Amino acid sequence: MCQDHLLAAASRRKAQLSPLCLPLRSVCLLLQVSLPCVLFAASPSELRLRGGTNAEMAPQIDYTATVFKPIAEKFGFKFNCDIKMRGYYPRGGGEVIVQVSPVKQLNPISITERGSVTKISGRAFVAGALPFKVAKEMAAAAVRCLRKEFRDLYVNIQPVQEPRDHAFGNGSGIIVVAETSTGCLLAGSALGKRGVNADKVGIDAAEMLLANLRHGGAVDEYLQDQLIIFMALANGVSRIKTGPVTLHTQTAIHFAEQLAKAKFTVKKSEEEGDASKDAYIIECQGIAMTNPNL
Repeated sequence: MCQDHLLAAASRRKAQLSPLCLPLRSVCLLLQVSLPCVLFAASPSELRLRGGTNAEMAPQIDYTATVFKPIAEKFGFKFNCDIKMRGYYPRGGGEVIVQVSPVKQLNPISITERGSVTKISGRAFVAGALPFKVAKEMAAAAVRCLRKEFRDLYVNIQPVQEPRDHAFGNGSGIIVVAETSTGCLLAGSALGKRGVNADKVGIDAAEMLLANLRHGGAVDEYLQDQLIIFMALANGVSRIKTGPVTLHTQTAIHFAEQLAKAKFTVKKSEEEGDASKDAYIIECQGIAMTNPNL
């Protein structure tokens, strides 16, 4: 996205972003589109995003709040994410209010040292008519799976019954997050489906996390593509270490290079211990996007 396009989008935030009301869309995907624009606005923005907070083919709001937010804020910006109502496929009905302050420029980041896993936590939720025991079964299955790899590490996955006045419709799911000694966050998640037992949902989330840890990257497969736009706009060289580079990431890089004229390189990690792992370093010379309003 070129500077003119970004600034034009930001200047229209009051008319186009604040009243977003798309009940069957993913709240988190709406935030991905909106956030780079409002960071370069003239004044603080409030986004009222409506749709699915926990939907397939998109990050869960729990992932956005616990993984994306703290890592993205390393670029030098802050945003608040207030979950007013959770909504589930296919009815949507969720609502999240995001408050963002603009910045003059984004700082480059370097996330290449994963360190060791120090903590694994998460939440397994049910909402609406689904019984609480489903959440407990998802959590227990995920813990059993993770303890096969981390026998001496405390794994804390909380089962949760969403309050009826904070959740629209029926839904269930789980997210598990690993925190490392260097501050990296990697996750696995899964949503419940009709005909799929709770144990399988919990195991799927745990196995996704384990897969993200085995490749040796410092960011997981879902965070890597979300960081590309901010790397492209930052003032300086950013580096992240990932596992296999996803098609989403390749697409994000392509368009960042075409529209913003940022320069990316992707190469196999040559660090000691990575020879047998599928780890890569994504590097970007950012365009030093500047907010003329500040």
